Amino acid sequence: MRRVSRLVVPLNAAMQTTMRRQTADVDGFFDRLVRQAEAASGGTAAGDERFVEDFRFLLRQVAKVRTISPLGWTGFTSDLKGRMTNRFRVRRLVAESPEILDEPIERPIIVTGMPRTATTLAHKILAYPEGNRAPLMWELQATDRADMDEKVRRHRIKVARQAARFGHFFSPVLPDIHPMEPESPEECVFALPHGRNHLVTFRMPGYRRWLDEHDFLPDYQYYKQVLQVLQFGAPRRRWVLKSPYHLEHLGVLMRVFPDAQIVWTHRDPNTVMGSWCSLMETGVAICNREYDPHQIGQDWLEMLSRMVEIGRDVRTTLARDRVVDVSYHQLTANPYDELPGVFKRLGMDFTPRDEQNLHDVLARPGMKRGHEYSLAHYGLDPDMLDKAFGDYVRMVHAMR
Repeated sequence: MRRVSRLVVPLNAAMQTTMRRQTADVDGFFDRLVRQAEAASGGTAAGDERFVEDFRFLLRQVAKVRTISPLGWTGFTSDLKGRMTNRFRVRRLVAESPEILDEPIERPIIVTGMPRTATTLAHKILAYPEGNRAPLMWELQATDRADMDEKVRRHRIKVARQAARFGHFFSPVLPDIHPMEPESPEECVFALPHGRNHLVTFRMPGYRRWLDEHDFLPDYQYYKQVLQVLQFGAPRRRWVLKSPYHLEHLGVLMRVFPDAQIVWTHRDPNTVMGSWCSLMETGVAICNREYDPHQIGQDWLEMLSRMVEIGRDVRTTLARDRVVDVSYHQLTANPYDELPGVFKRLGMDFTPRDEQNLHDVLARPGMKRGHEYSLAHYGLDPDMLDKAFGDYVRMVHAMR
């Protein structure tokens, strides 16, 4: 399986000088990114110093990555500028129309669970009913009001498509493992400022420790504003949100969205770890000159088991009806039998229209994610996973 295009090597060579110049003066380069984001957004960084300085810290951590490739650096800095542009735009829109913050985000559905546990399938199905709504990838990257200029809307969708093609072009296997679809429901990480999603391509121990101590309440409060901007002037529908990383932030989520319902998908960690590490290796291979698959396995075993442990601890404090458990094995083996029950627990009817949508979603090429992976390639074995995840493995097997 070839993870990266043959063009990656010559492109990295061509961009090497530029990367060295930018990383040598990372603070000066970051200041330029901030100015560019301000200009692109029509907003300002003034009054948002904490957010800006946290991103400065993140870029400094990326610049320290010994193995980083020019292509990885360029991709990351482009994403960082895009996130700042969106942040400044959202703040400008709220300042211009403060009533945006009066928009109620009522009873959102939060799809979470370890990655590779059918969260994407659940998200696409739950977002489809007429009364529901999920943020699309391009909306999370370029948030604006529903009454935005149509030409601007088309341009932003075009930009998002180009970015998706960029990833698919440099990694021929990515469409099979995790296709990028700008006009489809997408994960909240595209709008949330910080999280372990920034660790999927670079190994940054300093940032990882910082995340363990970071207060995520402001991040999720900002994310609520993103949803309020998208909802402003449009029919109010029930938001369906998704991210595996929500697992370790359920407490914060419930503070920001106190009437939310959690859909938690479960799958045997032995299968999850192999599949997830394979996806991680694809991103790492594009963005680094060299890497150790065993280090990928060790890092993500620690992080994912920690996420599950924190999520299970917080769950004990929630009312029973706030969490809907979904077995990956039941959902993928018997979706037409499993989903009506999930809908019912969420207070929704599973209609013939939803059944047809399920058929259409399952038929899409992007839902067939066949690719090769093994635990041993990442220095892992079942005993290590049983020790890391404890009785969670038995719980998942009991649900099958």
